[in-house]
Amino acid sequence: MNLGIAKFKREISVAAAYLALLLILALATPRFFQVEFRDTWVSAAPILLVAIGMTLVIVARHIDISIGWQFSICAVVAGLLARYGLPMPAVLAVTILTGAAMGAINGSLIAFLGLPSIVVTLATRQIFLQSLGWARQGELVTNLPDRFQWFGQSQLTGQNIIVFSAIAIFLIFAWATRWLAAGREVYAVGSDLEAARLAGVKPRRVVFGVFVLMGALVGLAALLQSVRFAEVDPRSGDGMELQTIAAVVVGGTAISGGRGTLLGSLIGVMLLGTIGAALVFLTNQPQWDKAIQGLIILAAVASDGFSRRRKHTA
Repeated sequence: MNLGIAKFKREISVAAAYLALLLILALATPRFFQVEFRDTWVSAAPILLVAIGMTLVIVARHIDISIGWQFSICAVVAGLLARYGLPMPAVLAVTILTGAAMGAINGSLIAFLGLPSIVVTLATRQIFLQSLGWARQGELVTNLPDRFQWFGQSQLTGQNIIVFSAIAIFLIFAWATRWLAAGREVYAVGSDLEAARLAGVKPRRVVFGVFVLMGALVGLAALLQSVRFAEVDPRSGDGMELQTIAAVVVGGTAISGGRGTLLGSLIGVMLLGTIGAALVFLTNQPQWDKAIQGLIILAAVASDGFSRRRKHTA
């Protein structure tokens, strides 16, 4: 029992921090729960989907900093397809495929050419950003049909569908990483690449697969985000990479790979989402949200490095 608790030490500590934050808000400003609390869950649903993919990528000892502009492109694609009259199942399929295709570009360069993921995704981030800027010139996607906007913020049923859809997908991936061979292979590759290869795992295929999954989840997340609003902003994903990486590492995923849980990422998403919402609600200064995310990433990287040094010297 003690070993089981120790295994989830980071997740328990982050969950305790989240509960403590909720308690402080309940005592200091109970109105937050009447006005903002539900929105934190609705807003967190797309971030959770992206965090699932980012967790797998980081566990496999890689990183993807292009996801913000992948998200923006997928959101614009979804809005344009809906405006042109495609049925929602077709919009869903094409949006996910668009994200998967961008993930496949990253995955191919990283897995099969052996290029560093930070360099590849930095380059593709700029390519995606400039391509979208050239195509849209900052123009919003407007005149969205009612069937696309049914999930708008004023629709309680639509909000619940968004949240429950994200939770259902989270549960599927949590089960898969625990019980399927493909999920265990991701951890094997991130823990020890050569040992995984000797055990029969094909690291290139695993790495390519996690980047494709990353892109597909970004596409789905972009659709869930876009259907909530009357317009699609081509900059809707700007900064999402920082927010997602912060949530994943604060949830216990080691930036050096091989260790982390989706449960921790879920708690990290909710903690950071609540901090951001509380900052806006209490101070109306959302810029501090990104500063906090940056500090969290630095603290997590420093903690990871300290833990590795301690193990090597033990």
